[in-house]
Amino acid sequence: MLTNKELIRKYYDMWNKKEFDKASEILDENISFRGSLDITAHGLDEFKEYATMLTTAFGDLYHAVEITVVENSLAAVYVTYTGKHIGTILGCEATKNKFNYTGAAFFQFRNSKIVSINVLGDLNSLYKQLH
Repeated sequence: MLTNKELIRKYYDMWNKKEFDKASEILDENISFRGSLDITAHGLDEFKEYATMLTTAFGDLYHAVEITVVENSLAAVYVTYTGKHIGTILGCEATKNKFNYTGAAFFQFRNSKIVSINVLGDLNSLYKQLH
């Protein structure tokens, strides 16, 4: 059984390696997800669709975990996102611009799975870099 901190590490490894077929190993099948772009997904299939959409638009997307705080069934993580804007997203055509913005993710755990993720991203900074 993985600790909550280990689940977080596996979650970001999954993103950085784009191995979304492994999502069911760490995410509850009814995951409630709100991403840094203010897009929501409910359940594994919608989460995988979101992840594919994001990594298609943002090539080389990388999540650098800066700070992790875990308290019982909750966790907060400060993350820096980097990549290259190679596809249409948020109404913005691909600019090929590199980007770097930060966010904070809040996790809830139950039965050794992540059941909820709410990510707040610095969208103002991201928008400036996409235009």
